[in-house]
Amino acid sequence: MTKKQWSAGIFSRKLGAALRSLVPHGRRAGRSPALGALRIACSLRAAALLPALLAGCSIGPDYVRPGIDTPAVFKEAGDWKSASPQMPALDDWWKAFGDPVLDALQARVEISNQNLRAAEARYRQAQALADGARASWFPTLNATVGATRSATAAATATAGSAPPKNSFSLGATASWEADVWGRIARNVEAADARLEASEADLAAARLSAQAALAQSYFQLRAADRQKQLLDAAVVAYARSLQLTQNRYAAGVAGKADVAQAESQLRSARASALDASLSRSQYEHAIAVLVGQVPAGFAIAVVDAPLPTAQVPVVLPSTLLERRPDIAAAERRVAAANSAIGAAQAARFPVLGLSASAGFRRSDLADLLTVPSRYWSLGPSLAAAIFDAGAKKAVVGQAAASWEESVATYRQTVLVAFQEVEDNLAAARLLEEAATEQAAAVAAAAEAETIATNQYRAGTVSYLNVVTAQATHLAARRSANDLAARRLVAAVLLAKNAGGGVGE
Repeated sequence: MTKKQWSAGIFSRKLGAALRSLVPHGRRAGRSPALGALRIACSLRAAALLPALLAGCSIGPDYVRPGIDTPAVFKEAGDWKSASPQMPALDDWWKAFGDPVLDALQARVEISNQNLRAAEARYRQAQALADGARASWFPTLNATVGATRSATAAATATAGSAPPKNSFSLGATASWEADVWGRIARNVEAADARLEASEADLAAARLSAQAALAQSYFQLRAADRQKQLLDAAVVAYARSLQLTQNRYAAGVAGKADVAQAESQLRSARASALDASLSRSQYEHAIAVLVGQVPAGFAIAVVDAPLPTAQVPVVLPSTLLERRPDIAAAERRVAAANSAIGAAQAARFPVLGLSASAGFRRSDLADLLTVPSRYWSLGPSLAAAIFDAGAKKAVVGQAAASWEESVATYRQTVLVAFQEVEDNLAAARLLEEAATEQAAAVAAAAEAETIATNQYRAGTVSYLNVVTAQATHLAARRSANDLAARRLVAAVLLAKNAGGGVGE
């Protein structure tokens, strides 16, 4: 005998014994004038006992979290460590960058971001659905009030026939489904799991908005820094143009030197305008993220180097617990698992209990009198005899949906591992690249100084100066780009780690 068959046998014996104990015995009980009231009391006792008797009879597979092959460490972590062991909590991970402007903007995201508001509305929808599923545990009560006037065709066709009749009614009905096979329980499990998935979706939307804001903000700061570099280059190139014009007027330089200097100056001005365009677009994106119209939003230019931050490496085993998208996918697997049980339980008979009571009378004045009373109480058992395989198909659909959710969950985990590895590699390699680029900037600055001095001494052409200046500017712009990319990689690593840092 299987465990389910044994449980069903215990349930049948308990139910039979309980019902037999509630029914009066002997002939005298059957002729008792109080038998109707006694039967009502017994039925109510049975209804009160049914939830206890029917508990634990849920059909369907019990949930087991799908297995995941989790590596011990991340391959790209290497010996890359955090520069700061004391980091903020998960809820305010961006404070690791130490930027008060970013902190103020992040506070506005929580309040005004429209995508977050939509995610919160979806969460409230899931909460209402869970409450609705849980309401199936309880009886349904309805009140009825009616008034009708009727007559038959035969009566009205003959002169002197009886007049139309009135009928007034006032009553209440109640119905309750006994969850014998656990269909309601499985539906409640599924609704609760979907609610938890929606809560994780809300956390993921919040984390995504925070990360998008941090990325846009740092890219705006990088555009500001780029504009400052180009503005400084424009000033330097204007001085170089004046120098070549003076030398040309003195007859010690050719017209080609003046043309090269002017071309370089105008190219720098064009690049500065392009940096201003990028800055405007990032500012507009930030305005939308904080729920404001771009026309009424502005961020002041900050004349300071870009901040630096490194996010400590998390362990792969903790990643599954920290990422809200992974949590949402796992909860949807649990919901799909419960849906299988609900679909299987729907194939079994439904045991219900219904009751009605009230008053019915043809004269409204006598409606609320004792002779107008009526009541009914009784159980019902409903089962589908033939449905052409419809319920079996529902079970198959639920099983396939569960397999889909498992595959989605595992794919979400794989993508999470990939994203962390990508940004670990980016953070580590961009840090090394920034060190090399800093040395390149220093060498380019020295080369520009030497070329300028040689040109003034008349030992080289102005082309050497142009080449050295262009190389120096390109090196500084590359260093700025690397700094921005390092910040973006740090933001993405924090996001991919589930927000913030791990121990």
